[in-house]
Amino acid sequence: MTTDALSAPPGGSAPPVAPDGAEPIRAGRQKRRRIENLRGWLYCAPFLIAFVLFLIWPMANGLWMSFTGTSLAGTNTEFVGLANWEEALGDPEVWRSLGNTVWFTVLSTIPLVVIAMLMAVLVNLGLPGQWFWRLSFFLPFLLASTVVSQFWVWMYNPQLGLINTFLGWFGVTGPAWLQDPNTAMIAVVITTVWWTIGFNFLLYLAALQNIPDQLYEAASLDGAGGFRKFFSITLPQLAPTTVLVLVLQLLASLKVFDQIFQMTGGGPGGSTRPILLYIYEVGFTGYRLGYASAVSYLFFIMIIVISIAYMVISSRRSVKA
Repeated sequence: MTTDALSAPPGGSAPPVAPDGAEPIRAGRQKRRRIENLRGWLYCAPFLIAFVLFLIWPMANGLWMSFTGTSLAGTNTEFVGLANWEEALGDPEVWRSLGNTVWFTVLSTIPLVVIAMLMAVLVNLGLPGQWFWRLSFFLPFLLASTVVSQFWVWMYNPQLGLINTFLGWFGVTGPAWLQDPNTAMIAVVITTVWWTIGFNFLLYLAALQNIPDQLYEAASLDGAGGFRKFFSITLPQLAPTTVLVLVLQLLASLKVFDQIFQMTGGGPGGSTRPILLYIYEVGFTGYRLGYASAVSYLFFIMIIVISIAYMVISSRRSVKA
């Protein structure tokens, strides 16, 4: 028996032999693949470096800071464990600020969704001068928060403001909008709706223009009126856009800071102070960065819980559908 026969497999066939030059070709492909991967990482490197420096590192550092007594002066950096978290959970001002944030979110989200939809429907009907209406509805969204805040502060002025002057023409004495705890939050909400509704308006207008005209033509042949078309065709077709607008608006409202800081400073008596403003006051006015970090992470956890709840509800609806 020859050596070749001894090395052959039991089936009797000879083992496959790689053709000449196959190994260099395979090695060349692997080298090119490594070069392409390296080139891809190099292209991503600027973003990854910025991502780590400006997001990952601040988040990790802030989380560690919440377990220390760090002050704004950089002193008292010793580890205090869960003391800051326990204090935050028992701080009535934390819960009051969270309540103000939730109340602002409820008051602002509903009109920013409903009114934006109605504005888009009216413009989509084919009103003359559509460019003017689109520009008018969207233009305030382009303004800086400082400009908007100062404009409405003058509008709300009890003695010289346009709003109270207008009410006075009808014999109504207007309140001190930003100085009264009963009206301050409402005033900020009105300002926020006027300022930010243009973005939601554009989203709804784009969604309306994507609804097939054949649906409305078929409904007209069946004798459906305008209201019937709106509730049976328009609203169902706008459901995905409504969900998107609602989520974006909830997240934006929960992060409210600019207009309240510039218009009321959280007053009067803390009646409009959101949680982010309280974190700012504790960290940069009270010099307690460690405690402010703990409060901010409590708020972060609350947002995560809301997001998870939304994802669960959305997944269940998609399964049912």
